[in-house]
Amino acid sequence: MTQAKERISRRAVDKFSQRREQLAESALQALAELGYARTSLREIAQKSDFSHGVLHYYFADKVELLTYAVRKFEEVCVTRYDDVVAAADSAEQLVRGFGAAMAGTLRADAAMHRLWYDLRNQSLFEESFRADVLDIDEQRQAMIWRVVQALAEFAGRPPRVSPEVAYATFDGLFQRALLHQLASRSDAADALAADAEALLLQFV
Repeated sequence: MTQAKERISRRAVDKFSQRREQLAESALQALAELGYARTSLREIAQKSDFSHGVLHYYFADKVELLTYAVRKFEEVCVTRYDDVVAAADSAEQLVRGFGAAMAGTLRADAAMHRLWYDLRNQSLFEESFRADVLDIDEQRQAMIWRVVQALAEFAGRPPRVSPEVAYATFDGLFQRALLHQLASRSDAADALAADAEALLLQFV
């Protein structure tokens, strides 16, 4: 293949990838609003600048589109607390920063977190994206464990729990806070921050 043909081929691939990302962004908004079960490709198309036919050209079905969209969102989510770890100069800073970050994403991204829990629940029935959900879940677990390990280093003691227990506990805490946030309880985020701080301290 000549260099000119290679450049044309790369541009075509880049354009295809960019369009998939645009579609995924539109899908995320629709899915976050309506949920997996109530959202079809046609409804996603209605909320975007693309036709139903275009969606089918770039994605085989709703499952492929949903998985791609959630993975794009998770690329940011799974490193959410890394900045907190990097900026902390003490155990106290780490604990407070972690609680604040959890409260912040609850306030700002509640709809997207609702979509994640919806997708994870659906994977209990939909085998087609179960592997992707498990992979994302493992990345989220690793994210939480990096926080626990950082606190353990500040404290000079090993963690008292396993990565699985740490993640499952914080995940349950966050999911409960999300329900309260979606129910318009004004204290949901502040309560989550306080609970997250207290819980993190119990792990070291």
